[in-house]
Amino acid sequence: MSRPTVQDRAAQAKIAADLGSVGFALPGTILERRIRCGKPGCRCAADPPRLHGPYYQWTRKVKGKTETRLLTPAQMTRYASWFENAKRLRTLTSELEALSLDIAESAEDWG
Repeated sequence: MSRPTVQDRAAQAKIAADLGSVGFALPGTILERRIRCGKPGCRCAADPPRLHGPYYQWTRKVKGKTETRLLTPAQMTRYASWFENAKRLRTLTSELEALSLDIAESAEDWG
């Protein structure tokens, strides 16, 4: 059975350091929406249309159910970095899992 190499340990240490530097994180998905209201004569019905918005929609799972909230522009500004941090956490976790899988497959000759 082979063990993690020096390079593997260095990659794991880099991922761990990056994980440690991530700040607050909000899970879920943010959508920016612009909509038409459907009222005749409204600016959104013009040619070209000037849609209403932006409206920020935050969707996430809570106890297995989808929860959606509308955020104000001020809230979106306040929490934008937290949503980015959550994406960074997911990326780093995927990198650590891929590294671990490569090491295990190599050690056990599963590949």
